Amino acid sequence: MKKVVGTCLLALLAWHTSPAQSNQKMDRFIDQLMAKMTVEEKIGQLNLVTGGEATTGTTVSTDVDTKIRNGQIGGIFSMSTPAKIRKTQEIAIKQSRLKIPIIFGMDVIHGYRTVFPIPLGLAATWDMNLIQQSARIAAEEATADGINWAFSPMVDISRDPRWGRISEGAGEDTYLSSRVAEAIVHGFQGDNLAAHNTMMACVKHFALYGAAEGGRDYNSTDMSLHRMYNEYLPPYKAALDAGAGSIMTSFNDINGVPASANKWLMTDVLRKQWGFKGLVVTDYTAVNELTAHGLGDLQQVSALSLNAGVDMDMVGEGFLTTLKKSLDAGKVKIADIDRACRFVLEAKYKLGLFDDPYRYCDEKRAKTVIGSAANHAKAREIAAKSFVLLKNENQALPLKKSGTVAVIGPLADSGPNMPGTWSVSAELDKTASLVEGMKAVLGNKVNILTHLGSNLMEDPIYQNHATMFGRTIPRDSRKEEEIIADAVKVAQQSDVVIAALGESSEMSGESSSRSELDIPKNQQNLLKALLATGKPVVLVLFTGRPLTLTWEDAHVPAILNVWFGGTETGKAVADVLFGDVVPSGKITATFPRNVGQIPIYYAHKNTGRPYGNSGDFEKFKSNYLDVSNSPLYPFGYGLSYTTFAYSDIRLDRTTIDEKGTLQASVDISNTGNYDAEETVQLYIQDLVGSVTRPVKELKGFQKIFLKKGEQKTVTFKINVGDLKFFDNNLNYVAEPGNFKVYIGPNSRDVKEKAFELL
Repeated sequence: MKKVVGTCLLALLAWHTSPAQSNQKMDRFIDQLMAKMTVEEKIGQLNLVTGGEATTGTTVSTDVDTKIRNGQIGGIFSMSTPAKIRKTQEIAIKQSRLKIPIIFGMDVIHGYRTVFPIPLGLAATWDMNLIQQSARIAAEEATADGINWAFSPMVDISRDPRWGRISEGAGEDTYLSSRVAEAIVHGFQGDNLAAHNTMMACVKHFALYGAAEGGRDYNSTDMSLHRMYNEYLPPYKAALDAGAGSIMTSFNDINGVPASANKWLMTDVLRKQWGFKGLVVTDYTAVNELTAHGLGDLQQVSALSLNAGVDMDMVGEGFLTTLKKSLDAGKVKIADIDRACRFVLEAKYKLGLFDDPYRYCDEKRAKTVIGSAANHAKAREIAAKSFVLLKNENQALPLKKSGTVAVIGPLADSGPNMPGTWSVSAELDKTASLVEGMKAVLGNKVNILTHLGSNLMEDPIYQNHATMFGRTIPRDSRKEEEIIADAVKVAQQSDVVIAALGESSEMSGESSSRSELDIPKNQQNLLKALLATGKPVVLVLFTGRPLTLTWEDAHVPAILNVWFGGTETGKAVADVLFGDVVPSGKITATFPRNVGQIPIYYAHKNTGRPYGNSGDFEKFKSNYLDVSNSPLYPFGYGLSYTTFAYSDIRLDRTTIDEKGTLQASVDISNTGNYDAEETVQLYIQDLVGSVTRPVKELKGFQKIFLKKGEQKTVTFKINVGDLKFFDNNLNYVAEPGNFKVYIGPNSRDVKEKAFELL
């Protein structure tokens, strides 16, 4: 019988989590409060409504003040400023019967007023300290504006860049996404959730939302338990283990049951197996949408959702209007209403709202904290470190701080697009464009010319869909050829051309799925015309997802992917283009050669007829007739202005047992001419298993700084925990046998060494 280093099913499903110690003082307080509450008031606590500043659905809350007085609202999201929130909170405290405070939430996704790079860009820094700092600053600003609940982090794994919301997560990898999730939770919640400058995190979207079929938002999800437990669930669990106080349901179905009605997911997994003791809230009108899924009318689906384990109903008011009827009809139990009410009240208690309901309403703090110079400086630093240098032929970059530079393209002078999607609190009218930011950094050293170059899209209707929420890019009504001809004249007056092309901010994000991932055709035509001038061309690529850049990679000398870098995008781009900052970002989602390769990700399984990746077609192997299996840019890829050399891997031993530790070391040398950072990545492959295993899995990384000519030794420790996975019976095991360890600058270009688990 094969020896297995593992954990029994029930223990493993809890993933070694023990329930938090009961807060007896809190329990007594809430017991006493709930004893005074009517059923209607308990149900009222389960009602989350919108303040109307940002909506993501067709339903908008009405008659909010009256409902607060009647004890029919537990929380409000999308409302800000200390004055407005204080006024609303006063209605609850002074005019409702039990004076229960309201919790105030907001989509604080990648910053508040000071906006940081989109989450996919933040992840590209591979710097957990910086990511935590960004969330800490976001919490400082948001709480200063009266908000105490952030609908973040989004930890959905996505391996389909057609899905617009890939921009809101950390990419395709389980391990990296888990580390990012932990960092964001710690940044939001700090060491004391009741402090005036911390806020409750809300992990989303539970679960599997990033695997929506066809990359189409809100679509169905279907996957095996094996893949679910090994690849998609760990980041949610990591965020909860980090202390996240709440979790949000997803829109999709899981095993045929939509998340907001899925008792197996919300109770069996979340509560019983993982031991989660926090608040479960739906996404926007998700309860109501269960009717479209075909689960029944509003009363039926509201009862299903409560019984499944949901505590708070966002916007739809199905709980508010039907749960009492269902209770009277025996369709729900008072115990479940009490459970949900308790979790809502506990969240408020932990935030300190019962001690001081106005603790987040400090106008003086708002004036000094929000948008401070220090916050903007940090945003600029983080943005620059999120940019990924995809190509730099013949050291085209960095540029010299002299001469004339033409910045051409629809993203050249559009400040409102710089923050990126899901930046609902950004001051778009005060955000500098790329051109404005560059001028602020370069001053009189460089003469900067600019031109629209092309419309964002040839189709004006498509462009309208892609520039919503104040992100409008003006259109030039002339023929494409005329616009490009004018842009070429500007380019010919310059020494270097920067082509600011790609997506607008709203071409990614919620409800922004794309079936084609090329740079829009008219922008490509502009790029070809700029290259034809013979001037050096740098593509500054704006995007919220991996794009198919096969033509661009073949023809453009330098490509700098800047995602959407936030408030300080323009200055940060100038910092990198002109060499004040050496690029160090690395992509966390694979870039395909074409859409037909999707889903494409580095941690795939081998087939029984594996392709050798020679680049040539191999009959009767798992490959395509028309394209290589290999990606355009692999996971973890990103260039620098310098070069790094990796030595062979050294292992301190070649065997390991369940209690032992193996050390893998590699020497990294900076062989170029710039001081720079490098992210050293560790991957492991389980060569023989009871189930098929990925060709490699990220299990560690270290970001190091090396001066030119400097060498450092990087050492990773590997133990049995790094080798565990969920087997076919969902036991969490490490199976003895042969393994490979890989170390390199990305998932493709690695050194390897073998070891054995005894």
